Amino acid sequence: MENVRPFFLFLHKFIDLKEQEFNDDIRPYLQIRHFRKKQPLCKIGEVEEYLNFILKGLVLKYYKKGDGDMVTQISTEGHIIHSQESFHSRTPSEYCVEPIEPTTVVSINYENLERIYSKSAKMERLGRLVVTFSMVVKDKWWTNMIRLTPRERFLDFIHKNPELIQRVPQKFLASYLNIQPETFSRFKHMLKEKRVHH
Repeated sequence: MENVRPFFLFLHKFIDLKEQEFNDDIRPYLQIRHFRKKQPLCKIGEVEEYLNFILKGLVLKYYKKGDGDMVTQISTEGHIIHSQESFHSRTPSEYCVEPIEPTTVVSINYENLERIYSKSAKMERLGRLVVTFSMVVKDKWWTNMIRLTPRERFLDFIHKNPELIQRVPQKFLASYLNIQPETFSRFKHMLKEKRVHH
């Protein structure tokens, strides 16, 4: 089995998880899955079967709006991505979860996650903490969408994720930040000029 240690370390941030507990209660249920660029982890209309932790790669979550794709999540190594609502409610997904780089994920399917929860109160608590954390992150993102101006959203994102400017095509970043592509280009240009003058 490939190195799932990053996933163990991720879970360890939420709870004092012993390696033995991880190996006994979680590891047997993990699957390593590889995806090519643009090979969806979950398509619109499918029920999301997996919770995914990214070991390597870059994954978008988006829904269709008119002719365009509205990106609601951009995740890289060390993050969880899945069509949350579909996974937890067992209903068809309104989102597509798709890599824009060749991607490797550690996945747990719905039935196995339930099995892990039933192992102990500690496992159930761990699950609750991870789900809550994902919801808080999503909530913060929505709050920023409403509270910050496009320019503030852009600067906040660049400050927190400088490497993504290189890795993610501009149209996806613009969609994610809900900024018109031409406005996004202008912000990017301003940023370059600022760096030149410093």
